Amino acid sequence: MNRSALFAAATAVATTTALGLTSAGTATGAPTADPVPTPAAAVARAKAAVGDHLAALKATGTDAFVVRDVIVDADGSSHVRMDRTNGGLKVLGGDVVVHQAKDGSWKGASLTLSRPAHVNRTPKLSAATATAKALGRGQKAEGRPSLVIEARKGAPRLAYQVASAGTQADGTPSHVTTTIDALTGAKLVSEQHIHTASGDGQSLYSGTVAIESTPATGGFTLTDPTRGNGYTADANNRTDSVLCQLFGFGCPVPTRFTDADNHWGNGLNTNRQTAAVDAHYGAARTWDYFKTQHGRNGIFNDGKGVPSRVHYGNNYVNAFWDGKQMTYGDGDGVVAGPLVSIDVAGHEMSHGVTTATANLTYSGESGGLNEATSDIFGTFVEFSANNAADPGDYYIGEEIMKDRPALRYMDKPSKDGNSVDCYYSGVGNLDVHYSSGVANHFAYLAAEGTGAKEFGGLPHDSTSCNGSTVTGIGRDKVGKIWYRALTTYMTTGTTYAQARTATLNAATDLYGAGSNERAVVAAAWSAVSVN
Repeated sequence: MNRSALFAAATAVATTTALGLTSAGTATGAPTADPVPTPAAAVARAKAAVGDHLAALKATGTDAFVVRDVIVDADGSSHVRMDRTNGGLKVLGGDVVVHQAKDGSWKGASLTLSRPAHVNRTPKLSAATATAKALGRGQKAEGRPSLVIEARKGAPRLAYQVASAGTQADGTPSHVTTTIDALTGAKLVSEQHIHTASGDGQSLYSGTVAIESTPATGGFTLTDPTRGNGYTADANNRTDSVLCQLFGFGCPVPTRFTDADNHWGNGLNTNRQTAAVDAHYGAARTWDYFKTQHGRNGIFNDGKGVPSRVHYGNNYVNAFWDGKQMTYGDGDGVVAGPLVSIDVAGHEMSHGVTTATANLTYSGESGGLNEATSDIFGTFVEFSANNAADPGDYYIGEEIMKDRPALRYMDKPSKDGNSVDCYYSGVGNLDVHYSSGVANHFAYLAAEGTGAKEFGGLPHDSTSCNGSTVTGIGRDKVGKIWYRALTTYMTTGTTYAQARTATLNAATDLYGAGSNERAVVAAAWSAVSVN
């Protein structure tokens, strides 16, 4: 299970097909255009190409690849995402994306593995010892550890992957996977899978909004039949127990919201429906953003909605995605109110999109990119909602925060006192909510450029790290470039330098190698010291 949170504290194969049109025959028998490959055909030829390109894939005859996703472009180019095993062991950080032209010719591959995954396969450590080294305070082991090859940090090494569950200090559920070097006992990578956001109905933050519901006995339920039957339920101020985290039973069952007249909430937190209106509305706006801007049909691109839970815990100041649903706390009224604003909903659902595509490891530089992806798309969702009660801006969580103007700032991330504006070699050692500042700053500069501006009635003023002046290309183009990079070029261990390459490739695909859009992407990365 993959989980993620807003405060610092499975996948489906794409089913979109491209229809190959043939030209009408003439009296002289004009040739027909070659059809673009179907997803199945793209997968088959990518698999066939692996054996001929082992060197490019840093692979040997002992490597095996399993397809996880496929994208077929309108021009027939294909991009097949695969996970890797070596001698039967999963290679963490060994995932690849194979790129081929319409005719099946090889265009290259995206990967972070820098050498073949050859390792000594005889552990010196016992599984029990590895588990003891991996468990944090209050954590309990989840299942038995498994031998893997850890290639996300340094040279590939034989490691035990240990899963554990528990509860974080602020009440957020915890689900951690940790790799322990099977030869030395060193802790290699520890990844928290709870990704959080700090973080007709009358809502708390968006005014009176139209929402979709479903007729039911006694009235209506907050189930959206137009967006895959995603629903919003009441967690009744309960939290997930360790047993629930470990074994999936004993989990509190949320109560479905029902209403007799299909008019939900009263705009005040005294009515339990009100926060549910915000969460339900935010889920709908996020679904619509990914559908209209990127052609994505739900988080997993399978047309299925996911649940939202509100009123989680007591005075719980956070929100999170756990791999299957969004969960929102009520806040404590001092640091934050209920964490159900549009940008927070967009942030949490975007964690799901990241999980289903590049699956960026929630640690190191890739973890910062993971968090930034959610901030970027959550912000663009807020703009696309075009709601006068909560107009678009580049502040994260400005509606929910009580003790400060916002949780994070994309125009100048360092304004929060913790995030960084500019890249440096140790940025991957920061909390992922703070290392995300580099990509957030990049996205702002690429979209809006340098200089003083105002969005949503709030002041924004961004400067570059290298003294350059950047002229932005707009949110829509930056969103399309980031989505293309995420789904087509990024892999689990993508670093900031590799994110620059991924977005440049995406800009080239979308707008051309000599385009202004590509030039601005390059300039914006240089402006945050990623060169």
